[in-house]
Amino acid sequence: YIGTMMKKVLNIILTVIMSLAILFAFLLVGVRIFGLKPYTVLSGSMEPNYHVGSLIYVKKVDPKDLRVDDPITYVIGTRTVVTHRIIEVIDDDPEELKFRTKGDNNDDPDGTPVSERNILGKPVFTIPVLGYFVYFIQHPPGNAIAIGLLVLLVGLTFLPDLLDKLDASEKNPEESPPPDEPQADEKKTNEAANDE
Repeated sequence: YIGTMMKKVLNIILTVIMSLAILFAFLLVGVRIFGLKPYTVLSGSMEPNYHVGSLIYVKKVDPKDLRVDDPITYVIGTRTVVTHRIIEVIDDDPEELKFRTKGDNNDDPDGTPVSERNILGKPVFTIPVLGYFVYFIQHPPGNAIAIGLLVLLVGLTFLPDLLDKLDASEKNPEESPPPDEPQADEKKTNEAANDE
C-alpha cells in the first residue's frame, strides 16, 4: 500500500516537473519557430516597461519600418545586447539608416546612433522574472546545477517502475529454487571415469 501511494505521489510530482520543463523549453527554444528570440534584461534603463530580470522576446524587423517611439534591440560591439527606444530616425545617408536611442529610465540619449546593421529586432512581449532563471542556467554554477537536475529528472522517471516491481515482489514473494541435483546418468559417468 505504501509503495502504491508513493508511486501516485511521485507520478504527480513528475508530471508537474515535466510540464514545467516542457513549458520552459518552449519559452526558450520553441518560440524560435515563430521567429522570436529571448533576451534577459540586465539593467534598469528601460524601467518600468522592461523590468530587470525580465525575459523579452524580440522579432526581426525591417529597419525601414521602424519609427520614433519604437523599442529596438541591437548589438554594441560584438557581444553587448541593448534594448532602448528610438527618439530620432537619421536618414541623411542613403546607404545606411541610423537611429538615435535612449533608455526610458535614462536622462540622456545614447551617445552613438545605432546603425541598421546592428539591429536584432523589435521586442514584442516580455515575461517578468523569468530572465533571472535563464541567466542563472546559462552561467556557472547554474549550468552545472541545471545539468544535474536534468539527470536527476531522467532518473526519477524510472522510479515508478522500480516501485511497481518492489510492490509486486512484496505481494508475491518468490521462493528461491532448490539447487539442481546431478542427474543419475552424470553420476554413473563420473563413477566410470573414476574406475578407469
